[in-house]
Amino acid sequence: MIEENLKNVEQNIANACKRAGRNKEDVTLICVSKTKPKEMIEEAYAFGKREFGENKAQEMKEKCDGLPKDIKWHFIGHLQTNKVKYVVGRAFLIHSVDSLHLAQAIEAEGKKKDVISHILIEVNVAQEESKYGLKTEETLELVEQIAQMPHIKIEGLMTIAPFVDDPEENRDIFQKLRELSVDIDSKNIDNVSMSVLSMGMTNDYEVAIEEGATCVRVGTGIFGARDYSKK
Repeated sequence: MIEENLKNVEQNIANACKRAGRNKEDVTLICVSKTKPKEMIEEAYAFGKREFGENKAQEMKEKCDGLPKDIKWHFIGHLQTNKVKYVVGRAFLIHSVDSLHLAQAIEAEGKKKDVISHILIEVNVAQEESKYGLKTEETLELVEQIAQMPHIKIEGLMTIAPFVDDPEENRDIFQKLRELSVDIDSKNIDNVSMSVLSMGMTNDYEVAIEEGATCVRVGTGIFGARDYSKK
């Protein structure tokens, strides 16, 4: 099942890139493995996948410590400051930084471990009350504050678009995130890159790619429906 699903997702990514006049190599597929057992990750790994996404700090720690070291772990969930110690030094990229308080905790842990954390700023473009993330108009100020921290490198922006039946409904969300990244990039802030746009999930990643996503986060489309019964 996983092999077939991966082939389908990869083909969809290729098709979306072709429609947008982009190179497929410019889009990273993150296999969202949250709640999934190690065996399923190993199966995707066997088919060449090396980028996996987790949303629980301790679950990511356990998987990171027990699976091949060449896996790049993406932390995509809401990160609590008291769980930062599990993520800093393990995550290839933290997608979900949305406050100065959290950034300060990541900076402190990075200083302690002598590592630089690569992060994305999470923006709640749709301003859904149920979601974390900054308002678009708050983003630049936080970027400028975090840019001063020596153990953090901002690589771009992330958003979680609303769950909709028609992915076209999210096109303007993705457009707005891309416009925000271009605007911030134009400021030429030291220690800040806007090379990564993490947007698009199983139901809307093709539209996200058409609008400039460089990372898409696909879980259900690869591993099937989530199983929250496993801890």
